[in-house]
Amino acid sequence: MTIKERYRFLIDYFLQHSPDAETELLYDDPFQLLVSVILSAQCTDKRVNLTTPAIFKKYPDAASMSLASFGELFPLIKSISYPNNKTKHLIGMAKMLVEKFDGKVPMTVDELMQLPGVGRKTANVITSVIDEQPNMAVDTHVFRVSVRVGLVNNAKTPYEVEKQLVRNIPEQYIHKAHHWLILHGRYICTARNPRCNECGIRSICKFVNKIAKVEI
Repeated sequence: MTIKERYRFLIDYFLQHSPDAETELLYDDPFQLLVSVILSAQCTDKRVNLTTPAIFKKYPDAASMSLASFGELFPLIKSISYPNNKTKHLIGMAKMLVEKFDGKVPMTVDELMQLPGVGRKTANVITSVIDEQPNMAVDTHVFRVSVRVGLVNNAKTPYEVEKQLVRNIPEQYIHKAHHWLILHGRYICTARNPRCNECGIRSICKFVNKIAKVEI
């Protein structure tokens, strides 16, 4: 099977079975999504969604959060992983939004990456979810699925995976493909004990074929 055939099968499958895939983070506007994505680093979306309502009630926008002290914001975040750093990042992010971007979340990867707590993955999430830009965020789930299935070759870093995915996925599907891959990795192609028997793309998966050959 060629790489083009593998991608074609993958896209056709998810267009049929998961055409409306979207982030599981709950938000009402770009600022709320940015806060949620920063909090979600090495933390589950479920935990973030349980935490953010209280944060958004007290700090509904960048202006209000920029005035928060560490001692005021930290208690609302302490149940999240790495609460000290994330509290500092959120306050710093909000202050920069107010001072440099008129309180609005910018919609370019380069501008977003200037914000405290925002790396390339987070910037790609924001621009692809909010603006449907053809940017591919690569987290541990996307990385794992891409390597296992055989969507990438010799990719050792998230950025290498990102470049290969963007090169091979038609531009109009890139913003959606991130959700396909992350949800597939979260619920089917899990890190431990992947549910291969339930996987709809197992026929193109190098990981499954490798296991089959070993068993034979």
